[in-house]
Amino acid sequence: MLKSSLDPACTGLFSSLFLDYIHKKESVKQFYKDFPDLEQFKKSLPQKHFEQEKRSRLVRVLEKQYEGFEGAKVKANIQQLNQVNTFTVTTGHQLNLMTGPSYFIYKIISTIALADKLNKENPDYHFVPVYWMATEDHDFAEINHFYFDGKNYEWQTDQTGAVGEFVLDESLKKLIGELHFLPEFFKTAYTQSKFLKEAVRKYVHHLFADRGLVIIDANEKELKQLFVPVIKDDILNATANNLVNDCNSALEKAGYSTQIFPREINFFYMEKGRRERLILNNGFFETHDGKNKWDEAEMTALIEQKPENFSPNVVMRPLYQEVILPNIAYLGGPAEVAYWFQLKNVFAHYSVDYPFLLPRNFAMILTSPLQRKMNKLRLEEKELFLPFDDLRIKYVKENSDQDLELIEERDKLNDIYKALAEKSQDMDATLTYAVKAAHKRNERILDQVATKFRKAEERKKATAIQQIAEIKKELFPQGTLQERKINFLEFYLGNPEFIKELFDTFDPLNFDFILLKENGDKRSIKKATQN
Repeated sequence: MLKSSLDPACTGLFSSLFLDYIHKKESVKQFYKDFPDLEQFKKSLPQKHFEQEKRSRLVRVLEKQYEGFEGAKVKANIQQLNQVNTFTVTTGHQLNLMTGPSYFIYKIISTIALADKLNKENPDYHFVPVYWMATEDHDFAEINHFYFDGKNYEWQTDQTGAVGEFVLDESLKKLIGELHFLPEFFKTAYTQSKFLKEAVRKYVHHLFADRGLVIIDANEKELKQLFVPVIKDDILNATANNLVNDCNSALEKAGYSTQIFPREINFFYMEKGRRERLILNNGFFETHDGKNKWDEAEMTALIEQKPENFSPNVVMRPLYQEVILPNIAYLGGPAEVAYWFQLKNVFAHYSVDYPFLLPRNFAMILTSPLQRKMNKLRLEEKELFLPFDDLRIKYVKENSDQDLELIEERDKLNDIYKALAEKSQDMDATLTYAVKAAHKRNERILDQVATKFRKAEERKKATAIQQIAEIKKELFPQGTLQERKINFLEFYLGNPEFIKELFDTFDPLNFDFILLKENGDKRSIKKATQN
């Protein structure tokens, strides 16, 4: 694929906070530790330490989770985590069906690419790419579907609780059987697993084991025991609530909006089939559904005895990650990167290292047929991000033989009313207001005429406008950015080298928006799904 790129600011897709961060604006520097570049990574490494007992515990858990899996590079990376000079580079994501939107793949590729780059630049250290499976999330509606070839495929089940523990039931197996276009590794992962977390590990391992990606499910008692002091402090003392609110106030004062909001208690109570928010009510700790109630002594004992029953929310999950991993960098989407800025005080309070924050690579795939349409219409790449109506109007005006703005007529109108204004001054100064009002009325009439002229020109250019609509539909299906909607199989099935080509083009330390142009004819989705 051929590569070009745009400053993300040109796309209109990103928040001012995110853009100011990647552009290193002074107004954002108070909310993070160091900006991610190779020199800063090198400076930070001698100060980076992680307790050996934590390393040993982490390796034990990973060895257990990888029982029965092949993959020499993954196993070597797991063992390498025992070494004091080894650190992780992490991304996290939900357990979407069939990987969900394409950006899931982009996230992992960016993470692996950063680990590779750091390994090359720092030969005295070792860096392991990690995918953190969000097995504890309970919002099934966010992950139960994927979009492919213009159609949404959905798994329907009445299971509740942490999605990683969902049993792969007959409903899902029936759906898998109907998806004839699925590669065999997906079918195997789903039909030969009991739980969703197992299937996700299997297909992600299939795609990235040769790159050494380590997949972690942090919903483990042995790991959560390391987090017990934080769980206690947050539940009993509501510490994070004030810390995050202080950051939120500072962000708002700097002119930025916030994305996450802390609670007095930032943990859920979790057991089979349930993940319920914890609340403090009249001196007692309760689950939001009212089914459980504890006093302070009971809650303290429960945390110590069963830390696996406590699941961090969006405020505490990043801290938990950094407590149990020797992590040096986290890669996420623009919204993820932005909400980490709200957590700096939390990290400082608990004396936990704040990692380098990097956005994953953003990408848009321009298929060969789409490129031909663009060339025919003479559309520039940055114009693809304009709203359809703006692009349509711009195209018609720029490609018409007529003056659709009525510039000559507007100039004549201005000359007439300028002369009238001068006359009115000589006759009666109060007439000036009447002349200005008449001028405005006639300008509005010209605007209406110009709109009718433009619409007449649009009817003449209906074919071109339809092609513009088709381009926008492919790049923004259902009004959503391609990478946030379309499953990667749309490109992978017709091009088995797709993931390799992404590795060849992605640069994790370049934060531009990438446009990838297929070089040559793309094998059609329809043909690919029939084979």
